[in-house]
Amino acid sequence: MSRIAKKPISIPKGVETKLESQRLIIKGPKGQLEYTVHDLLSLTIAEGVITVVSKQAGKADQLKSKEKALIETLAGTTRANINNMVKGVSEGFERKLLLVGVGYRTQMQGKNLNLSLGFSHPVNFVIPVGIQIETPSQTEIIIKGADKHLVGQVAANIRAIRPVEPYKGKGVRYSDERVILKETKKQ
Repeated sequence: MSRIAKKPISIPKGVETKLESQRLIIKGPKGQLEYTVHDLLSLTIAEGVITVVSKQAGKADQLKSKEKALIETLAGTTRANINNMVKGVSEGFERKLLLVGVGYRTQMQGKNLNLSLGFSHPVNFVIPVGIQIETPSQTEIIIKGADKHLVGQVAANIRAIRPVEPYKGKGVRYSDERVILKETKKQ
């Protein structure tokens, strides 16, 4: 087993876990998430701790090196995904985007995000289920949710509408993104 997979995941108060064969359901104050565990792995939940265990643990000497590596990577990835789920339903995840450019604006219209990004028309972005979007100012977007993957994917989809341009730095960028500007052509 990998070092990451050996770490137990502690379950905070207010979070419920249920294991049905290979399907893990985690409920918390921020929502509910589900995860299907691979057939080569099993989970044990005891005393507020989740541990990932290989079903092939006793047969480690008989396995080929490729099979061992597969089980190790699956175990580490499964542990990381379950840890993100536990953190997501208890605390939640958020990603902040900034709009940089003259006339670039955003605002909420019902359940859609309306973006004015210098195109001839405004862009309406439909917000998926499980995501909350706030616009504290006209040039800021805060994306919140329990699923880390979904929050990151929504942020990437919004950013892809108008990515940062390398000469003036205009576009949609992450709040922690560092844009390196290119030098313009000299005459």
